Amino acid sequence: MKAVVYDRYGSPDLLRVEEVPVPSPAAGQVRVKIAATSVNLSDWEYLRGAPAYARIGGLRFPPCRTLGSDIAGLVDDVGEAVTRFRPGDAVYGDNLRLKGGFAEYTLAPESALAHKPAQLSFVEASTIPQAGAIALQGTKRAVTGHRVLINGAGGGSGSFAIQLAKRLGAHVTGVDNAAKLDFMRSAGADHVIDYRRDDFTRTSQPYDLILDLAAHRSVFAYRRALAPGGTYRCVGGSVPTLLSVLTAGRLVGRLTGRAIRILAVKEGPAHFEPLAALCVTGDVRIHIHRTFALDEVPAALAHVGEGRASGKVVVILVLMQSERVRARTSAYQHECVDHGMSPKLMVAQQARDRPSPRTGV
Repeated sequence: MKAVVYDRYGSPDLLRVEEVPVPSPAAGQVRVKIAATSVNLSDWEYLRGAPAYARIGGLRFPPCRTLGSDIAGLVDDVGEAVTRFRPGDAVYGDNLRLKGGFAEYTLAPESALAHKPAQLSFVEASTIPQAGAIALQGTKRAVTGHRVLINGAGGGSGSFAIQLAKRLGAHVTGVDNAAKLDFMRSAGADHVIDYRRDDFTRTSQPYDLILDLAAHRSVFAYRRALAPGGTYRCVGGSVPTLLSVLTAGRLVGRLTGRAIRILAVKEGPAHFEPLAALCVTGDVRIHIHRTFALDEVPAALAHVGEGRASGKVVVILVLMQSERVRARTSAYQHECVDHGMSPKLMVAQQARDRPSPRTGV
């Protein structure tokens, strides 16, 4: 089978497609024929081996040669004691422990997988597990009238979090780079901030809840941005910031009537299936920025890691033709939003820019 592998931490240039043996499932494991795997910021961190926590389990060398945890596909084989799945079942899940999603087949614990809703394509389902769990748990304290800020709101988890907080009646501020401001507005944000231009911790109207998906400031800055009784939760960021939140955050919060902590994200179907249900009903939209092929995984990882993705990026391996059309349509519609155009206007613009068949200009 084909798999994208790497043997040392570093840049996307270290990734390569290799022929490797098809793995055999052990007891309690499921072998999945991958249809689609979405890219998470954690994949970029595990590729680079930075921040330092990305090297847990492999200080010098990667413990898993193939990245990719948010998978969707068909059950190909099952190990002993597997009772919930059988070959041919459509499944999805966050395979964070074993990874291996950037390959034609991978192994996953039975407990990590859920049956894919029939109403969602494999591409759509792959966007939900990790990003959805973070968004659901990060926004659960939002209530009507709360001021909620989401730092890193232009990515996969952030775009889900904006919509979930709005459903709960909150006033939502999204923070990301300037290229994602319009996207955050389209996802439902009431107010948007370019983090390169403005410091969201210096505000005259503090927030009741901050979900920080890219923590890099001091505990005291976060305390300043919180209203009395407010809550700050972070997922990912620099090691010094995470350590300060873990150690000083609890004390500073307690002394000032605020809660400043790391969000310990719970994994598994129970923590992402509620979001899938909202996506099925149309209450939450899935934003797919771009799709890539297996041999384009280095470019897909760079697109996410360098902050260029608005919403989710997905690596496609096996799709029915109808799903290819749906994936292209979703990405195309998002491109229209990026350019501030309707689909019809975008078509007209592309027609004007297309080279003449006679002159080539």
